[in-house]
Amino acid sequence: MTPPSHVAALHAPLPAADGPLPALAADALLQEELQEDERDGGAEGLSGWFPGPLVRRLLLVAVLAVAAAGALAGWLVWRAAAQDAMQRLVVQQSDEVELVSRLLASKIEQSQKVLATVAEGITPSMLESPASLEWLLQQGLPAVRFFDAMQVARKDGQLSVNLRYGQLEKASALDPAERDYLLRTLVDGKPLVSELIGTTAQDARVMFTVPLLREGRVSGAVAGVLRLQSQGLLPHSLALPARPESQLMVFTRDGIILSHPQPERVLGDVRDEPGLAEAFERWRSRGKPLSGTEDMTELRSGYVVSLSSVPMPQWMVARVTHAQAMLAPVQGVQRRAWALAAAATLAVSLLALAALVWLARPLAQLRQRAMQLLESDPAVPAPPETEAGASTWPRSAGEVDDVVHVCTRLLAHRRVHEQDSQALMRQLQAVLAHVPLGIAVTRAERVEVVSLQACRLLDYTPAELYGRDLLDLLAPASVEVGSMARQVRAQFAAHGAFDGELPLLRRDGGVQWVRAQGQLIHAGEPDRGTVWMLEDCTATRDARQQPDWKGEHDTLTMLPHRAAFEQRLRALLAARAGRDGMPAPARAAPGLYGEEGSGVLLFLDLDHFTVINDVAGHDAGDDVLRHLARLLESEVRQMGWAARLGGDEFAVVLPGATPARGQAVAEQLRAAVQAWEPAYGGRSFTLGLSIGLVPLPAGLREVAPLVYAADMACYAAKRAGRNRVEVRRVAPQPESEGLAP
Repeated sequence: MTPPSHVAALHAPLPAADGPLPALAADALLQEELQEDERDGGAEGLSGWFPGPLVRRLLLVAVLAVAAAGALAGWLVWRAAAQDAMQRLVVQQSDEVELVSRLLASKIEQSQKVLATVAEGITPSMLESPASLEWLLQQGLPAVRFFDAMQVARKDGQLSVNLRYGQLEKASALDPAERDYLLRTLVDGKPLVSELIGTTAQDARVMFTVPLLREGRVSGAVAGVLRLQSQGLLPHSLALPARPESQLMVFTRDGIILSHPQPERVLGDVRDEPGLAEAFERWRSRGKPLSGTEDMTELRSGYVVSLSSVPMPQWMVARVTHAQAMLAPVQGVQRRAWALAAAATLAVSLLALAALVWLARPLAQLRQRAMQLLESDPAVPAPPETEAGASTWPRSAGEVDDVVHVCTRLLAHRRVHEQDSQALMRQLQAVLAHVPLGIAVTRAERVEVVSLQACRLLDYTPAELYGRDLLDLLAPASVEVGSMARQVRAQFAAHGAFDGELPLLRRDGGVQWVRAQGQLIHAGEPDRGTVWMLEDCTATRDARQQPDWKGEHDTLTMLPHRAAFEQRLRALLAARAGRDGMPAPARAAPGLYGEEGSGVLLFLDLDHFTVINDVAGHDAGDDVLRHLARLLESEVRQMGWAARLGGDEFAVVLPGATPARGQAVAEQLRAAVQAWEPAYGGRSFTLGLSIGLVPLPAGLREVAPLVYAADMACYAAKRAGRNRVEVRRVAPQPESEGLAP
């Protein structure tokens, strides 16, 4: 529902009253200091330079921010430098370990190739001739001298030659472990690199074996043995360059040390090495050796440990370095960097402080000027700024000039604003004094504006109603006051408006029943205020108490029911037919009844009403019907009347309306229902209105064909998609029938 046009001015926000602005205590103290400085003769200089509390806080924040930024930057640089140095050392160490592992792998591969060269020179006949085989190994093949010992075995496992350090030895002198590797090579037909053989550092050795293949079959095996610390395998020079903070080691997968900077640690256990034990256990927990060129570097217990594997014998190369010793060269540089960072931070802080004091000078002047403005009488509007007056304002490109511009504009428009506000208030008071309706504007349910008619209705003065809660004026009636207040709020929550009868308490203690229509000033925003129209409904309530009224009206919607509607429409048609049957001079003027044949019947059916009944319940459905009845009654009561035909079907009769006017009213009703979204249980519902429109034909006396035509027009609107208006016409009755006695 829309408030009448003569209360539209109430929707505009009321101007706020001007009032003096209180000065802060700190501002007053600072003003006293400035005045004292002026008396001392330094007013111009000190008042323009002395910063206020806000500027002083900003200066402190700036200095702290610069100091914090410097400290943070120094810490980040130190951290980045330490991480970079550590990363470079780690990469260098990883590269070194990988290089050593590749060197060992190449030595193993070279030893296998040399042994393969020896195997190529041995023919099957030599295996059966030990003398020729001995000569070949001692004199004919220089590659034999690469190994410390060499053995040749036939395919039956018999040892043909056992050459050790250039001297032939008996087959029985062969170490059982070496014999076992020879037999495995004969059985598997694959080259092998043995694990560590021997129990002392001087006797420790590694054996390489190669099968002798002829026509795809194993005819024998050749083995070459290298001492662990020989030049062809792990010489003492492998641990160089020696560094006191770092140790390079080679060990087996079982943790037996093969090479160490300290010779006495050879054949020891890596679990006894500081920093290496944890890395070794972690490597063992992987369950698989490092592959190819894969390496592993980690920081354990203050040590940087890098591991890399030698694939064929499954050895590991490790470099263990003390972390603090690695960073020792960097720490001196970092201390110098910290000192330089502190000096730079101090210098930047001083420069920033001086720059901020200089930049804050216009702000201090602006504050002084604003304080003078606040101390002036706000009731007297300040004159507009002239060129001379403008010079008293500080000037500085940027924010200060923007604030100065706004202040001068506000001063220039203050008087105009006050004059407009006074004129608006006079207009509003004139409207409220002469409007023939009781009108009240509430915000948060408290009265802010009230008309004289509303005051007369309740026998209050405007001053007595200002600030009062409108619902506090509810008088005890047939229902409890709190229940009525809850009903009002529930109607606003469900429909965004209220239309109903309320008992209000007059000042003399009497009860005044009014029809109250409440509408939000801004739809969906209850905090923006509500417009109320109050109308005396005492006569209407008294009429309802009559037996005739109750027999002609629907108890739910308080509209005429179908029988009363048909009776009233029949009387209207009879009166029109009687008027049309009069002689021309005796007929009333057209303006009394409108144009000849004028009048419209609207048949209305609510769309999607069953959804509300099914989802929200029948109580919500009844509430929707009541609200729709009040909406129809409010919209058409100045030009016609409404009735409930049954269920969600209603009728509206507009006796003096032309078809065009009737269609405009129908569209207005349809749009009002479409914009209305009732809400129940936290869910909103969309409704529509299908309307059948039938003009009242001249001479018609019967109600049935008229209602039937309107019903069929409404049905056509339903079939055409709902929420629309369809027009049908009833053929006029013959004139003889219209003139029947």
